[in-house]
Amino acid sequence: MVEFEVIEERIIPFGKRNFIEVARKRALFSRGEAEFISIARGYFTQDDERRYRNSVTLPLDSEVLRDLVEAVRRVAEGLEAVEE
Repeated sequence: MVEFEVIEERIIPFGKRNFIEVARKRALFSRGEAEFISIARGYFTQDDERRYRNSVTLPLDSEVLRDLVEAVRRVAEGLEAVEE
């Protein structure tokens, strides 16, 4: 059985009751452990409990994460001009 441990998390609220969770997690196996980044989208219930819809896991690899950040920046270029 695998257990998961949250090392650090950031919640980014948006819309009426939606959020994006960016977290560093650790999976604990009987033979060892592995750390990874998790990005999840979800919503808050009326009782303010979190419910998750989708998620993606990313390796804890600085080159992959750096490339991901750069890709998001490039895709979002010009967003400020559109929102003004």
